Amino acid sequence: MEESQDINFSNRIPLEDLKLTVEEIKQELGKVIVGQTNLVELLIVALLADGHVLIEGVPGIAKTITAKLFAKVLKTDFSRIQFTPDLMPSDVLGTSVLNMKNSEFEFKKGPIFSNIVLIDEINRAPAKTQAALFETMEERQATIDGTTYKFAAPFMVLATQNPIEQEGTYALPEAQLDRFIFKIKVDYPNVVDEIRIIETHHNRQGKQPHTLINTILDANKLAEYKEKIQGILVESKIIKYIAEVVSKTRNHPHLYLGASPRASIAILNTAKAYAAINGRDFVIPEDVKKAMVPVLNHRILLTPEREMEGMTTEQVIEMIVQSVEIPR
Repeated sequence: MEESQDINFSNRIPLEDLKLTVEEIKQELGKVIVGQTNLVELLIVALLADGHVLIEGVPGIAKTITAKLFAKVLKTDFSRIQFTPDLMPSDVLGTSVLNMKNSEFEFKKGPIFSNIVLIDEINRAPAKTQAALFETMEERQATIDGTTYKFAAPFMVLATQNPIEQEGTYALPEAQLDRFIFKIKVDYPNVVDEIRIIETHHNRQGKQPHTLINTILDANKLAEYKEKIQGILVESKIIKYIAEVVSKTRNHPHLYLGASPRASIAILNTAKAYAAINGRDFVIPEDVKKAMVPVLNHRILLTPEREMEGMTTEQVIEMIVQSVEIPR
């Protein structure tokens, strides 16, 4: 018995450095961002899982500032695009400009050519401009005038939208929603957090939030972490569990539209990232369960009857998760 106690169960993949870096990022953002621990963790997980994020919430609850400060902790380029009803695809992708010196057209890159791209109020731009994002988000490239331009890694879109104010907005098509790994719904803070928010703002004494945030992670280290996450162990029973949950969304009586295989892959990648930030080189069912709501809530549609009753997609996801046996 004594011999078995001396056995050292060490990870196949060294993840201590990754775990510490994630904690550092959380602490750094915690200097300014109060009470949004779930949002911050999901942004980190999405970055490690190589996905884009849609953040939904009413104005004034730190969606934009969180995205900007998140980009600041990464030693990468950052750009912000404010979507408006008159925004054209060329305003996002860029345009060819005539060079008067040599009488040739040169491509002038748009703001999408960056590493972390914040798109504010993504649902305010028309379908033509939304369509310009499809290739960039899925393929990490843009094709303009027959020439394909590859994006430098990392490339991550953080988009915000307001769920209340629908006047002058365009609902995102399902095909575009499917390209976001997460949809994160941000609520109002509770009273305790509200007090801390006011105190933090008061104590800054006029200093801009971004001046308080230090850079933690560069592109090379991030690429190294992503490579490690690819090697995280996932047992066949975990893969079967993911498939069963996603499959149940496709024939559930409360749902009009179920999730695609892209959702299954997103859950897998998210679960691996969750395992890594917890210092584990293998996925457990809890990692999968954590991934379910943010991955699925924008990929499924309630039936009109259930929507009228006030049911939410989160409630249906919880029902489905409860109905599928957890692997042991």
